[in-house]
Amino acid sequence: MAIEIAIETPLQDDVRALVEELNATLLELTPPDHCYHLTVEQMAGADTTVFIARDDGQAIGCGALKRHDATVGEVKRMYTRPSHRGRKIGAKIVERVETLARQEGLKRLVLETGDRHPAAWTVYERAGFSRCGPVLDYPDSEWSVFYEKSL
Repeated sequence: MAIEIAIETPLQDDVRALVEELNATLLELTPPDHCYHLTVEQMAGADTTVFIARDDGQAIGCGALKRHDATVGEVKRMYTRPSHRGRKIGAKIVERVETLARQEGLKRLVLETGDRHPAAWTVYERAGFSRCGPVLDYPDSEWSVFYEKSL
């Protein structure tokens, strides 16, 4: 069965479990005070749209668009379960985030990721993002890598 990606509420048990897995993975690589997680409750806010990737009904990946103002959106909560990596799921979610941002008239997408996430860097760079200095209100930190893309 093909992977399906759709806008869903994060307030589902299987999505909560996926986000918990994401948080645990990030905490293995980055000190807690340099992890900038959105909770599932924050992800369910009106300013955020969550995309869930499913394989035969099982939640196996996620990503979100968080709007900061009328022109800037942020790519957040990107994750694919290890069992499904290498299948371009992250790239497809980023594509969906960008498509929505363009439809809404946003002019720029930004993101913060960790300094130990080379697979994520590849996804973003292949999608046309460029490294930049700190974005939004993130501190400049050795633990963070920042990206931006003009739309």
